[in-house]
Amino acid sequence: MQPDLLLALMLFAFVSSITPGPNNLMLLASGANFGFRRSIPHMLGIGLGFVFMVLMVGVGLIQIFDAYPLSYSVLKVGSVAYLLFLAWKIANAAPARGNTARGTPMTFLQAAAFQWVNPKAWAMALTAISAYAPGQTLAAIAAVAIVFGAINLPSVSTWTLLGQQMARLLTNPRRLALFNWTMALLLVASLYPVIWPA
Repeated sequence: MQPDLLLALMLFAFVSSITPGPNNLMLLASGANFGFRRSIPHMLGIGLGFVFMVLMVGVGLIQIFDAYPLSYSVLKVGSVAYLLFLAWKIANAAPARGNTARGTPMTFLQAAAFQWVNPKAWAMALTAISAYAPGQTLAAIAAVAIVFGAINLPSVSTWTLLGQQMARLLTNPRRLALFNWTMALLLVASLYPVIWPA
């Protein structure tokens, strides 16, 4: 990969990984509700799950969407439904009593599987392969996946850390409930570009 293309890919990976989206909003809520350490499987599931997704998109999934446009619509409907379900779970994660939060953080496998219904992850993977893997050779696809693996995990982890730090302000059950409902509403709002694309 040419140095200028690699630099552009790194910048794209950083900006798309660090900006708000379903993964980062859920990690912010997870950090606030469960802490950084308990959210590590969630973070690893996102990081490694997305790398696997980029590889699979690069080696052939992109052609399925081209050949069967209806598959993209089915994916979109499933993504919206699942994100609404997750928003409901986040909204209802307020502590039942004391500092014990209801529910559990997302597991590694749940977070990895979530990448397949995350609209932002699909947009990132499709754009990365289309723009930064010229010719879609295996070496170029692997390079895109490696760059995302190196940049994505530290980027998304900052959101968990931010959530953990915010937990200091959320010791009151009412404030934590308000925070969770706000995160749930922001997660729903992140669906706007999916439901009503420009």
